[in-house]
Amino acid sequence: MRPAKLALEDGSIFPGYSFGAEGEVTGEVVFNTAMTGYQEILTDPSYRGQIVTMTYPEIGNYGVNSVDIENAVPSLSGFIVREVSRIFSNYRAEGDLSSYLKCHNLPGLAGIDTRALVRRIRTAGAMRGILSTVDLDDASLVNKASTAPGLEGRDLVQEVISSEIVSWEEKLDDWTAREIGVDVNLPQTGRHVVCIDFGMKWNIPRHFASRGNRVTIVPGTTSVDEILALEPDGIFLSNGPGDPEPLEYAHKSIAALISRKPIFGICLGHQLLSLACGAKTFKLKFGHRGVNQPVLDLETGKIEITTQNHGFAVEEESLPDCLEVTHRNLNDDTIAGIRHRGEQAFGIQYHPEAASGPHDSHYLFQRFQEQLETGNS
Repeated sequence: MRPAKLALEDGSIFPGYSFGAEGEVTGEVVFNTAMTGYQEILTDPSYRGQIVTMTYPEIGNYGVNSVDIENAVPSLSGFIVREVSRIFSNYRAEGDLSSYLKCHNLPGLAGIDTRALVRRIRTAGAMRGILSTVDLDDASLVNKASTAPGLEGRDLVQEVISSEIVSWEEKLDDWTAREIGVDVNLPQTGRHVVCIDFGMKWNIPRHFASRGNRVTIVPGTTSVDEILALEPDGIFLSNGPGDPEPLEYAHKSIAALISRKPIFGICLGHQLLSLACGAKTFKLKFGHRGVNQPVLDLETGKIEITTQNHGFAVEEESLPDCLEVTHRNLNDDTIAGIRHRGEQAFGIQYHPEAASGPHDSHYLFQRFQEQLETGNS
């Protein structure tokens, strides 16, 4: 076993052993409470600039495959587990986790007390850290961690998005479609969804395509004129990494689009929609990351178990009169959903597409579908 260490900016040191690639990376150290779905976590662009710790003790037991990825390559900085499984067993598996990380030059750390690490993060908040297999000097590592860049004020979106406008045709797999009651054999209805990509998970456009829509994905920096030239029936604002406040180009574009077409935002897209309407955002102490986060739908009174991954939230005191709260996170009472009072625009601070996670919230895609139909009739 190759030695490796994690150091936090507060001076904490966690020695363990390396798996995956060797090297040295810095990032904000966060944790995810999911028991499965590690491949989807690895390939979610929203984790750009972060070192992710899994709270479940053994990771890697079902291997990796080319189907469950949420983007072409991993975007996070490093990966931490209590124990990496020495074997994998699943009929869909195409390889093991350690080899996958090594292939993508992503360092992993195992053999540490992840419970102690998570408790420290929950107490002190998410911190800058460094994961290294090449420098094992404690003082040196702590110094590097304390001088590493944080997430606030950085535009990480432009580090993960493509520069091209592309069409999307891939649909949900048959099992998922049956589970949520979607007929993937529907012909295209002619409705056109333009997805503004700020670091989008691929299961989101699969939902739109599976409902018979034509789907086009554009970079988050695309101008309003270029978007409207595509003649969309509705506009989707995707998830993505980091702080929404610096993305002023997105705030301005969304503000200009709100009165034009139905809009649906997820996670970062929800935050950007709120900012475009005049609200503010703030950084959470340690964020919400997992597939077991309870959310209350204020309209129906139902509680949804949701997939979440974000470190920022919309500040309720700053909400303008044009926005109303539709969902609440039951762990800390933060805003989990908003809608515009005068326009067909709404946002959700969690992931209804799951991948991985529960299917409690897939109705939100149907809600947007109905807006596509009625808003353009």
